[in-house]
Amino acid sequence: VQLQASGGGLVQAGGSLRLSCAASRRTFSSYAVGWFRQAPGKEREFVAAINWSVDWSGGSTYYADSVKGRFTISRNNAKNTVYLEMNSLKPEDTAVYYCAADRGLDTVVAGKSVTSWGQGTQVTVSS
Repeated sequence: VQLQASGGGLVQAGGSLRLSCAASRRTFSSYAVGWFRQAPGKEREFVAAINWSVDWSGGSTYYADSVKGRFTISRNNAKNTVYLEMNSLKPEDTAVYYCAADRGLDTVVAGKSVTSWGQGTQVTVSS
């Protein structure tokens, strides 16, 4: 499955952005999807993940402690799209954000040997 990430930009601290990860395949509903980020000089880190689901809205969700309560991951299987709603943004959220998909949730959360990665989208939060 091919993934296309979008929605990044420049925002002031405290602001909001919504990232989108659009998939090329109708069977996207059977994939777990995650968001990761990589800041300059740092390793890529897990941000959030949503499990697959047969209904339109998606399954269980998981978050890194650093974003809990501020970020929300969701999916619309009818649109083959996963979203990452980011609120109360902080300068330390600045990074390139990537989406990833795999049939296994554990694989997505681990961020290794994932089936598909999207290209990154830059998020910059100014103080």
